[in-house]
Amino acid sequence: MRPNRVQRSMLSVPGSRPALFPKAARSGADQVMIDLEDAVAPDDKEAARDTATTGLSEVNWKANGQTVTVRINDTETPWMVGDVRAVVTGAGRFVDTLMVPKVTGPNDVIRVAALLDELEEAQRVPTPIGLEVLIETARGLAYINEIASSHPRLEALHFGAGDFGASMGARTLSIGEGLGVGNRWNAARTMIAVAARAHGLRPIDSAYDDFHDDDGYLAEAREAAGLGFEGKWAIHPRQVPLANLVFSPTPDEVEAARGLLKALEAAAAEGRGAARYRGKMIDAASARLADNILRIAERVPRS
Repeated sequence: MRPNRVQRSMLSVPGSRPALFPKAARSGADQVMIDLEDAVAPDDKEAARDTATTGLSEVNWKANGQTVTVRINDTETPWMVGDVRAVVTGAGRFVDTLMVPKVTGPNDVIRVAALLDELEEAQRVPTPIGLEVLIETARGLAYINEIASSHPRLEALHFGAGDFGASMGARTLSIGEGLGVGNRWNAARTMIAVAARAHGLRPIDSAYDDFHDDDGYLAEAREAAGLGFEGKWAIHPRQVPLANLVFSPTPDEVEAARGLLKALEAAAAEGRGAARYRGKMIDAASARLADNILRIAERVPRS
């Protein structure tokens, strides 16, 4: 059974900058991702592995119940195998999941999972390390359902707007901006969310590169939440509370959901399957929506 993790916010931290690790652990993010891929220059890749594994071992991530993830390099690079080997042998018991970038088909997931099987057995890692994948190419989106059903280790599908835009030949220099209603990536985001939900995975939305634009970040997060995403990337600690806010049901939403269910219970006692609530007609589908809000509220950490 897949872990039922809370993943409203995922803070990305370069694996080559260990001074940021303690700050990330105190950030309030549900998940911290130590990045060995895009945030690390090619000449620094191998050194970053050592830095990351040391930091993973020395920082008390679990004090705040965080999910700890390492983004490895993709399967087409010469660094992927070394990344997985270094993480599992050096800090396997401190890592919850690996993030596999630029996944273009199920074989990318299967290859990393097979390597984990081998290394975890040799290292006697007590808890299997899960996998999360980034959908950030046109080919990856084309094979989204095959990817989503590729392996039991898989836990989440993430949308990577920057590389996806490059893959599509989009004329933009921004990552994650302008993704609001009617934007060019909503179809892709919906496909990812549908595939994730169909296969019991968590859908997580892209990064937003302007970390001074709180209003823009909030707008994108709200749009993602409306599409069914559970959380969003944060490239700066100031974005973490914004994501946590948006992907947590408000007290008013929780109150409304409970009231809706009570209204339907009263209607059922009178032999009716539908009822009026706050000026709207509600029925069994409304109850399922209300149940969803209450389930999310139960999982969210209380501040």
